[in-house]
Amino acid sequence: MPLESNSMSGEGIVDNDGGGSSLGTRLKSLSTDSFLKLLEEIFKIVQTHLLRASEVKRAIEWIMGNLNGHYAAASVAAAIAHGASAPEIAQETDGHASSFSPHSSQNASRLTSIQGRGYDTASSNLSRNFRADILRENAEALFAACDAAHGRWAKIVGIRSQIHPKLKLQEFLSVYNISQDFISSTEKIGGRLGYSIRGTLQSQAKSFIEFQHESRMAKMKALLDQENWAEIDVPDEFQSIVTSLCSSESVTAGESYAASDDTSSSNEVVSSSEGSSMTAADPTNSSQHIGQPDSNGAVDHMPNTDSARLSVGPENTNSDVSTSSHDNSASVKERGKSALRMLYIRGVGYHMVNCGLYLVKMMSEYIDMNNCLPTLSAEVVHRVAEILKLFNSRTAHLVLGANALQVSGLRSITARHLAMASQVISFTYAILPEIRRSLLFKVPETYKGLLQSELDRVATDYKNHRDEIHSKLVQIMRERLLVHLRSLPQILEGWNRSEDTDLQPSQFARSLTKEVGYLLRTLSKHLHEEDVQVIFGQVVIILHSQIYDAFSRLEISTPQAKRSLLCEVQHVLGCIRSLPSENPSKSSPQNWGQLDEFLAQNFGSESGE
Repeated sequence: MPLESNSMSGEGIVDNDGGGSSLGTRLKSLSTDSFLKLLEEIFKIVQTHLLRASEVKRAIEWIMGNLNGHYAAASVAAAIAHGASAPEIAQETDGHASSFSPHSSQNASRLTSIQGRGYDTASSNLSRNFRADILRENAEALFAACDAAHGRWAKIVGIRSQIHPKLKLQEFLSVYNISQDFISSTEKIGGRLGYSIRGTLQSQAKSFIEFQHESRMAKMKALLDQENWAEIDVPDEFQSIVTSLCSSESVTAGESYAASDDTSSSNEVVSSSEGSSMTAADPTNSSQHIGQPDSNGAVDHMPNTDSARLSVGPENTNSDVSTSSHDNSASVKERGKSALRMLYIRGVGYHMVNCGLYLVKMMSEYIDMNNCLPTLSAEVVHRVAEILKLFNSRTAHLVLGANALQVSGLRSITARHLAMASQVISFTYAILPEIRRSLLFKVPETYKGLLQSELDRVATDYKNHRDEIHSKLVQIMRERLLVHLRSLPQILEGWNRSEDTDLQPSQFARSLTKEVGYLLRTLSKHLHEEDVQVIFGQVVIILHSQIYDAFSRLEISTPQAKRSLLCEVQHVLGCIRSLPSENPSKSSPQNWGQLDEFLAQNFGSESGE
């Protein structure tokens, strides 16, 4: 393929004969391996020619350096002078190139003049300026050859500018790296930087990052829209990615994770305990169910309504939350199941959903791009911040905003869904410092401060999102409490009319404690202990204040009603005592509050506590 200058025009390369497919078309149709082989052959040929040209350059430099006093100095000076006058001779003969001919009287007289000047120059050992001109033109000739090679290489690579951004990272790097080697080799020979070819290569690398980023943004959005927020098993590949990011083994007592041999595969199948599976890199498969909601009910958040409902299955017949929340049979049942593996970072485990694992995979791929294309590190960091923002905002929109009901087809947003969203957001927040450290290592100091601030803002957004999820869980419990409190007037009427001496908690107390117990079991299963303590610390305050206000407004008219109220308060306090506490008190009952004061004020020693 002779790549003459007249066969290259505009944006592409064309054939002069006009027949068959153009050279540009043939270059575009090559596979990546074939194109790489073509570049390797071109590299060898061009390097061979340039090295020969470099030898000629050094020979001329040697001649010019050793000419003074040499017996052949006059002949060399005359030849150089003749070479310099050749353009003038060519112009005088109507542009026809002519070699020096002793048969031409005109040229003969010019030769005599040239030789005369040559001898004069030789006698003065060649002037310093004349010698400098020769050496400069000698260097310019070699650089011009290297620059021409750069131009041809840039056009060959440029003809595939629409293909290279769509390649896999290793395929693109094969073209990128051989081009870098070509640049380094030819610049070393020519002695100057080749800006045009560097610009072409940098432009293609930037296009590669942009295309890969847009592709991942689209995949992540599709995957989030099909996410059902059910916990899945974490394959070893993803644990290996996290472990490598942290540069240390992240294991818990009794558990260890073997590193995967191939962490670059984009077709890792993530399987659930129910046997369903999905391909992490293929969002079209993400509509498959990985886990089913609990059949025994859940705390549901319905958008734009205060009547969020919580349903409890018929098997949950124990109304005493202090025992049901730690039911032994439930613990045995849980131990009987094969536990799903969590994702660990520095010894702390996180329950994961499919989109969370895919985000881990993406972060690994961005870090690979960052390491392999260090000149575009700032671009990569900016794209990482952008996809992290998308993940955070879209998750909030789907779960907190309950848009998953329309997008993902969920029938309700349950406490379990909120807890799983919290775990994924909390994990991302926990690993962000490691991601930032890995990415910013390659970033030039000029951009480092700005990009670090951008990543810090992303981390703050994730922390705020996690806190909002926890606040939503508290809000759901508040809404359920208000729903139950509406039944108190009817219950009070029954108390005032009743003469039954067999005191039992009312439907209000039984239903309330059952739902609180269910929420505790759900969150304890999916959230970290400290998060559960924070959430229920707020729930305890709400239970105390709201129930205190409601009970204080009740008009008790009979001794039987007063005894029923005492039974009610004691049952609710038993539930409150069993809830986790951020700051357990040693001097007073656990989770002591306004309801305890109500009990002391209205019943005193009758309370029996």
